[in-house]
Amino acid sequence: MVFFGFTSCPDVCPTTLAEVAQVMDDLGSDAGSVQPIFISIDPERDMRLGLADYTKAFHPAILGLAGSEAETQSAAASFKIFYEREADTSSPDGYTMAHSPGLYLIGPDGAWLRQFTYGTPAADILSDLQARF
Repeated sequence: MVFFGFTSCPDVCPTTLAEVAQVMDDLGSDAGSVQPIFISIDPERDMRLGLADYTKAFHPAILGLAGSEAETQSAAASFKIFYEREADTSSPDGYTMAHSPGLYLIGPDGAWLRQFTYGTPAADILSDLQARF
């Protein structure tokens, strides 16, 4: 499972990561067959704030990744996701990030399997994963 987001996100990112954490817990012994990945679209700030601590607060299996701006753009392009920095005086550092909120399921061979829309319940994601084992 792959999700793009940022640590200062007020709603979409923590909600999605909570759903991913629930799925991982509910997978039980099958959890080792799934690697959830959170890719930062705000790598400079997220590396400074502690990306690993952020993802582990949701679930220890979630791997947080942050790279250079070029690497971030390349990863986003490969998933065809949108992200953009937006001015927001009420947010940390005076900006927020707009981004595509999908959760992507990628197979062990790297093949795209499906996309879950924002708000897909953990039970539905779990059901889909279990059908693939």
